[in-house]
Amino acid sequence: MQKVPTTPIAKRCWIFAAVLTAAFFVQSLTSSLLKSPTFDETAHIAAGLSYWQTGAIVANPQHPPLLKELGGLSLLAAGIRLSDTPGVRAMEAGTPRAEYIAGAEVLRDHGPDRVLFWARLPFLLLSSALGLLLFWWGRQMLGDTAALAALFLYAFSPTILAHSYLVTTDVGLAAFTTLFFFALWGYLCNPSWRRLLACGAAMGAMLTSKFSAVILPPVALLLMFGAKPRAFWRPTKPEPRPKKAAKPRPPYSAANTLLAFLMMCAVAAVVVEACYFFPNDPLAYLFGVTRVNADHDPNHLVFLAGKLDHHFLWYFAVVWLLKEPLPALILVAIGLVALLRSRAISALTKLFLLVAPAVLFAGYSVGADDLGIRYLIPILPFAYLIGGWGLLALISAQSRWPRALAVALALWLMTAAAGIYPDHLSYFNELACLPSHASEIGLDGGSGCGVLWLDDHNVDWGGGVKQLETWIARHAPGRTVTVAYYGSFRPQFEGFQGPMVSFDQLLQSKAPKPGLYAISANFVARAPAAAAISGVRSAWLQTARLIAVAGHAYYIYDVPDAGT
Repeated sequence: MQKVPTTPIAKRCWIFAAVLTAAFFVQSLTSSLLKSPTFDETAHIAAGLSYWQTGAIVANPQHPPLLKELGGLSLLAAGIRLSDTPGVRAMEAGTPRAEYIAGAEVLRDHGPDRVLFWARLPFLLLSSALGLLLFWWGRQMLGDTAALAALFLYAFSPTILAHSYLVTTDVGLAAFTTLFFFALWGYLCNPSWRRLLACGAAMGAMLTSKFSAVILPPVALLLMFGAKPRAFWRPTKPEPRPKKAAKPRPPYSAANTLLAFLMMCAVAAVVVEACYFFPNDPLAYLFGVTRVNADHDPNHLVFLAGKLDHHFLWYFAVVWLLKEPLPALILVAIGLVALLRSRAISALTKLFLLVAPAVLFAGYSVGADDLGIRYLIPILPFAYLIGGWGLLALISAQSRWPRALAVALALWLMTAAAGIYPDHLSYFNELACLPSHASEIGLDGGSGCGVLWLDDHNVDWGGGVKQLETWIARHAPGRTVTVAYYGSFRPQFEGFQGPMVSFDQLLQSKAPKPGLYAISANFVARAPAAAAISGVRSAWLQTARLIAVAGHAYYIYDVPDAGT
């Protein structure tokens, strides 16, 4: 381990870390209570319950079971069970996508608020624990101040906050990926049997969080070879000096490193099998890998900056530049330069901070479906550690202006998190509105311009129904509101009684009957490009009068009577 800069803040670092973690927890919990079920949650809730009730991993095989099991176990503890319904029977028979139907039935029968609270609770706790892990690891690698700065970036990240409580796989993968590389870093710094077993257990948890994690064990092997550690069986304490001169120990052996890695993988395999309840088919995990994206429409066109296509090579780069707050991006850029130039940070630490996120980013850019920012969440803890080092570089500077810049960036980030609350999922930074829509920049950054760039969960994932109902009660009581909903738990289950409209109807050139229309931001984003492809000269949605936006997710249009 290397010596890193310290400051007087070290004496109170755990107090500050606790305050930041509490701030994160409060933001996440209160946001969760205001949000309806998002698209994938219905499937994961039903699947997780089915695993515990049947003892078999049948539903939703395109995602590994660990995180769904956490949500299901919490629901069982709360007394929530699957009922004998057509959707549940179809799911347990292995019918594709039946878990969405079964999940909607569970939410309807037991109440969405109750089910969501208990299903989301383990994810809220896991994401909070990830913040503390980030701080703990950061202290060892970068020092107290940089670790606190990394936790600060994490605690006020709109992207992390948006997904921190959702019953999905992304923040969970980030947590167990960070845990695995933390364990591996500790093993390489001070090898022991105990640390080797911990690496294997963490690897197994990572692999059973999301199948995209399969690209990370080779990264671990690369880091192990690059670190050239002592043989893993060699004691960490000095041995007694022999009376006679002993033979020199053999030099570093690649074979020993490979053996250590294989033992790590063996432990991970046991964890994977345990998460699958030790099935009769030991290759169940590999079968799941082959099912990745099985429920994705191969003809789906990705939306980016007003265009529709099957794939954009630069998609995830654009997503990162638009969805991450600008102060965080600036601090990561400063931290990256400072990290590469630093002599206080070992080469091993630099490799750990850079190699894994680089491989993940390249893998997603080349091989993943272009869906949005949530795929990049496992990269963000590493980025925030680098950003924490950047904030330390500013604070430690001799002149005043870097320190003033550090304070300004910190306040800017907090303002962004507060300005978008509780709609963190829809956050975009100020670049989204530049240069032509600068007037729309506000305390929520450039979130009002998000529909010009991206769709899907980047703007709306179905969680804004409660806020839409609140808007109607306040601003349009007694009026009929037609909804274009994007999600898997129809608004009627939340008590909303208004009519529905499909996306295809939004592309019609003829205006619909007069009234209020609440359109999902996902459809608002896609409609102009889809209309152009369909040959519709002027879809009514493009000319309708926008009067409000509810929860950053529903665009409210007022279509007047043709005679007025």
